[in-house]
Amino acid sequence: MTRRVPLALLLCLSAIGLSTRASAAAYEFVPAPQADLNRMYRVDKVTGEVTSCQYGLQESGGGIGLTVCFAAGEGAGPQVPSEYGLVATRHTREAGVFRVNYRTGEMSICFVLVKKEQVVCTQQANPPAESAGDAAPAAPGRAGAGATPPQGGRP
Repeated sequence: MTRRVPLALLLCLSAIGLSTRASAAAYEFVPAPQADLNRMYRVDKVTGEVTSCQYGLQESGGGIGLTVCFAAGEGAGPQVPSEYGLVATRHTREAGVFRVNYRTGEMSICFVLVKKEQVVCTQQANPPAESAGDAAPAAPGRAGAGATPPQGGRP
């Protein structure tokens, strides 16, 4: 005689399996785009906390080297819970990466301050909203339109 497993039990077991797989993917990893830098960034996909590790030479003992890691410093610690990721630019001399909030569209730039041995990130930001052809004024503490030099040969 065979026993049938109730549908509710099967659904519950499936949900447990899916949640286990989802929790296993709690981090995202992205290498720094700088061509001669062996640095990898890590973001907690829920909290947005950013850390980084890289290869370091071992000065004594003639070993194979060691992993040097940098903890979250100013601005790189946990943020409001959301859905975060990391995006590296294609700029081969850029050592930092963008932390993006996929739900709000906000971005910040994160990089390692080697002297402080920490990862730091700028404040999360979105472009200012524009209304009926009038550009919104820059937010307090933000640079105006002329703060970034023209890109791509445009004046």
